[in-house]
Amino acid sequence: MTTYRPRLATLALAILGLAVWTTSSFAQFAFEKGDRISLIGNSLADRFQHDGWVETLIQSKAADKELVFRNLGFAGDQVKNRPRNAGFPPPEEYLKLCETDVIFAFFGYNESFGGEEGVDKFKKELGAMVDGYRGQKFNGESAPRIVLFSPIAAEENRNANVPDGKVHNQRLALYTEATKAVAEEKGVTFVDLYHPTKELFASAQAPLTLNGVHLSAEGNQRLAEIIAKALLGEEVSASPSLEKLRQAVLDKNFHWYNRYRATDGNDVWGGRSKLSFVDGQTNAQVLQHELTMLDVMAANRDPRIWAVAKGGDLKVDDSNVPPPVPVKTNVGGGSKSSNAQKEGSTKYISGAEQMEKLKVAEGFELNLFADEKMFPELVNPVQMAVDTKGRLWCAAWKTYPKWEPTTEMEDRLLILPDENRDGKADKVITFAKVHNPTGFEFWNGGVLVASAPDIIFLKDTDGDDVADLRIHYLQGIDSSDTHHTANGFVYGPDGAIYYQRGVFNVSNVETPWASPHQSGTSGLYRFDPRRYTFGLHCGNSPNPHGISFDRWGYQYITDGTGGNAFQVVMKGNGFDKRKLLNKTVRPVPASGVISSQQFPEENQQNFMICNTIGFLGIKQYKLDRNAETGEVWGTEVPDLVVADDKDPLARNFRPSDVEFGDDGALYISDWHNVIIGHMQHNVRDPNRDHQHGRIYRMTAKGRPLQAHVAIDGQPIPALLENLKHPVDGVRYRTRIELSERKTDEVIAAAQAWVKQFDAQDAGECHHMLEALWLHQQHNVKNPDLLTALLTAADPHVRNAAKVVQHHWFTVDHTRGGKEMVVAEKENDWSPTVPVDPAAEQILIKTVVEKMSYDKKEITVKAGKKVQLTFANPDFMPHNLIVVQPGAVQEIAMQAQELGAEGFKVGFIPKNDKIIAHTDMLDNGKHQTIEFTAPSKPGKYEYVCSFPGHWVLMRGVMKVVK
Repeated sequence: MTTYRPRLATLALAILGLAVWTTSSFAQFAFEKGDRISLIGNSLADRFQHDGWVETLIQSKAADKELVFRNLGFAGDQVKNRPRNAGFPPPEEYLKLCETDVIFAFFGYNESFGGEEGVDKFKKELGAMVDGYRGQKFNGESAPRIVLFSPIAAEENRNANVPDGKVHNQRLALYTEATKAVAEEKGVTFVDLYHPTKELFASAQAPLTLNGVHLSAEGNQRLAEIIAKALLGEEVSASPSLEKLRQAVLDKNFHWYNRYRATDGNDVWGGRSKLSFVDGQTNAQVLQHELTMLDVMAANRDPRIWAVAKGGDLKVDDSNVPPPVPVKTNVGGGSKSSNAQKEGSTKYISGAEQMEKLKVAEGFELNLFADEKMFPELVNPVQMAVDTKGRLWCAAWKTYPKWEPTTEMEDRLLILPDENRDGKADKVITFAKVHNPTGFEFWNGGVLVASAPDIIFLKDTDGDDVADLRIHYLQGIDSSDTHHTANGFVYGPDGAIYYQRGVFNVSNVETPWASPHQSGTSGLYRFDPRRYTFGLHCGNSPNPHGISFDRWGYQYITDGTGGNAFQVVMKGNGFDKRKLLNKTVRPVPASGVISSQQFPEENQQNFMICNTIGFLGIKQYKLDRNAETGEVWGTEVPDLVVADDKDPLARNFRPSDVEFGDDGALYISDWHNVIIGHMQHNVRDPNRDHQHGRIYRMTAKGRPLQAHVAIDGQPIPALLENLKHPVDGVRYRTRIELSERKTDEVIAAAQAWVKQFDAQDAGECHHMLEALWLHQQHNVKNPDLLTALLTAADPHVRNAAKVVQHHWFTVDHTRGGKEMVVAEKENDWSPTVPVDPAAEQILIKTVVEKMSYDKKEITVKAGKKVQLTFANPDFMPHNLIVVQPGAVQEIAMQAQELGAEGFKVGFIPKNDKIIAHTDMLDNGKHQTIEFTAPSKPGKYEYVCSFPGHWVLMRGVMKVVK
């Protein structure tokens, strides 16, 4: 990246006319030709790259300077606390990578929650940062010039759902003065953003922030004008005439962002980056090379910015971008060393053919609603939802697990209308392209979608079913592993968006309420988009997917990796989970509750689990609810849909989600891929499929479809009547519609509506519960209604009211700070059988999240008794099978052929070449087996036989004389 950058002498600065004139104790600042400017700091800096105005305005007035901007902002950052995960390089490495001449530093907001007593600490840390950076030569020639920006002000009295900015401004004023004092002491440039933005907010006709502290699109434009004036010494307008330049800046920012904030960082730099696949090739070798590709692509776009700034244009030429690293597959016998994994099939059949290989519960039938043949955009569907118009949507993740440079980014949110209700999608509409759309939910007239590390709000404002408004609504959810990041969004009856996320990720979320919520805990998270509160709702490890609510608001979650299912219950000052059922399958990508007038009565309020390895289908559980205690227990009943696991062509069926449609049918999305694992194969394994995806539709034979209920655009009184509907989905979508209506109108109508009902009438109190939830969704407490329902006739309603009471008066949803993570306990892996002094004692453990044994080789004496203890601290279930030389692949394939039956026998096939084996052990379990070592010396292998694991998880037992 080294380039020749001519520099101007210091004496020439005055000639440039670009100085920031300050008091004499501050350093004067001027841009020099070829300056490379790096922005660091919290979400204020982070958000600049998504609207582009700061750079656009500066470039427009400094076109001859050929400036290079690289944004290193990171939501949640503080001067001394910049948490990263998965081996992410430290900030100083990026400043060096960018050959930084100038540092724009934006700190103080997050630190301001420390109040007056934290000011001295902040000044000391900020001063030490300045000294440390000035002691380095990131550009290889000289110390960086530094500009310290104060925090912006908080907006006052604009939003009743977030804190009033007056109190916060008292703190922000202190940290502004602290920043100024450090700049004066250290002789660096200071730019005051606090006082200009305080005046800006006071004079604005409409809010300029999303939540009082994070700027809206217009707010970012106005702030850019303030910054540009401070740095350039002249007024600069963020006018429409600069849009071409801004788009050039955004194009460069897109490529840089995907380099700097590379998703799947655990595979790029972290623990899984070192996993070795075919011919010893690692993820790091492949993905770190892609970072250099993006470096070149970002650099290729700087000259176009300069050309457009000068009034011309320049075509971007990416012919100098190095090609990606070729990758060999370890699926389907791609090479001699691939250890061919046959979990699925590299031969794909059509959606119609696949449907013929699916076994459906008695009394039900399937039809193909949509597939890639009908709509090529429908690839790898990961989540579905039904909008208020009754149309099915899905998130299609074609680039899984992440976008590859030089290719088109084709991840999408799709709308699949069935206007004639014939059970087949009429067309496909791309609502928006969104990278890594792991979860989405409708709210406030738009859609909130996880595109890690951010949650983005998308909205169609002109009625063409294409998003034209895009807001980075919440930042800092992290993207260290897209397989584990925020997934399966659900709008809860309390008005919060719930999602789950797994290991490797460290969220660092800024809110208006407290210091950033920093957490490395796997589990269920709760984000209230109205109040901007965020927090861990309850732990669930290691890689949880699947959230659902039933008619009474009982909440259920599943753990993708372990296959466990839980009920979320109140505990202490928060929530916890309790076991819901005895698991029989894993891994689980989604779960749901049956509520449909099209389905028979015996299925109503049953629980569903999707599973994608071994058992390929949807399990069903009858839920028994204890009305007095509120505890729920699930008992397995006949499966809804199962792939024919004896047919290799059927094994690519990967049910990723289930959703009941407006017609009452059950829609089943099929990820449809030979590869389902994120770590068993190279991230760029060429056999990861990027072409197939299906949605099936399941109906009960001989029963009419569920009648359409008008929701979208209906008047509030009609919507309130919808809340009496027996189907959960109708009431759910009605709540979503009401989320975009004015709070005072909704609450006034709800309080009038609820008066007609009696809490002591078991048939009416559920309607009152819906009104209580409506209050909760709109952040309006109603103690009288709550009190009435705490003694309601229906005990399930009473239980639901207690949860509302818990949310309103016990749980602190506004807290921030670093969340305490319980340290992993030291396990006692002592033998589970009496120790035989004459036997060889061996302990083999799994390596957490590495798909590996801690010992790749052990040695035993021929004919000697062995006591082998196998311990599994990993989050996934594993076993250990000792086999004859050369028998690993044969036994692994036999285990695969067991299909769903494998869960019953721990995936131990019948084979005389198996010398000894353990059971399939869950996390934290261990087992000791006894066997006599073979009398013939040689190399005997041991392996985990769970489908797909054997590719990486194996070792050698050397038998010697």
